[in-house]
Amino acid sequence: MTRITVVGSVNMDLVFGMTELPAPGATVLASSLHSEPGGKGGNQAVAAARAGANVRLVAAIGPDATGAVLRKHLQGNGVGVDAVVSLSVPSGTAAIMVGTSAENMIVVAPGANAHLTLDSPHVRAVVADCDVLLLQLEIPSATALAAARLAKASGATVMLNASPAGTEPGVLATLAAVTDVVIVNETEAQQWHWPVPHLVITRGADGAVHRTADGDTEVAAPEVEAIDSTGAGDVFAGVLAAGWRQDPSHALRRAVTAGALATLVPGAGNCAPYDEAIEDALG
Repeated sequence: MTRITVVGSVNMDLVFGMTELPAPGATVLASSLHSEPGGKGGNQAVAAARAGANVRLVAAIGPDATGAVLRKHLQGNGVGVDAVVSLSVPSGTAAIMVGTSAENMIVVAPGANAHLTLDSPHVRAVVADCDVLLLQLEIPSATALAAARLAKASGATVMLNASPAGTEPGVLATLAAVTDVVIVNETEAQQWHWPVPHLVITRGADGAVHRTADGDTEVAAPEVEAIDSTGAGDVFAGVLAAGWRQDPSHALRRAVTAGALATLVPGAGNCAPYDEAIEDALG
């Protein structure tokens, strides 16, 4: 079983169902509202655990009810939370607007995520003790870089989901030097200019592209009637990490399939399919 450490964000998502997404300056009424655990780090950790990996999460929450809910959600999905630290600032929150065509808009208030560090010896030990390190960019870039360097020095495969876009190019260049696999969507791919051994570009309903020095390999996605694409990218990253060390090609097929299945479930926090469902869909 692959040992994965995820270093990333955890949020409480406020999900607004919309007939249409608002234009700048517009006020619109939502057709529904619910809250659920989310954040790229949490979502990817849950996806990897449901896909069969042994997962521990390094993250920061606040000393509030939201933090308690987030911790319970992670534990309930088999994610190790001994390196989830509680800080004296509010837990992160995200507002997610989902339109009727499954498109979305997301705004994040980082809260405790913005203060995540590797200062604790225990946290550093968790980062060093893994087969695969999975990172995103909803945490301080200095923390992501420190984690990547530590895991790389310990012999782990370093995977970076370079999302959200907008990180300073110099930081991305430094991260690229210690990263084995970069995962981006098509928009983020246009901003990624640094060589890495493996670049994986997600393309939504069109699947994914795996780019190496030997060329591009396309991986098709199964056809589904998507209702919400919010968490699909996170599910893809988590499932890819879960299988990468065993067989990258098979892991890519599983990740694309899992990402498609995720669009059949509203919201991001609970949309990750379990291992059995992924294998059934693969046939």
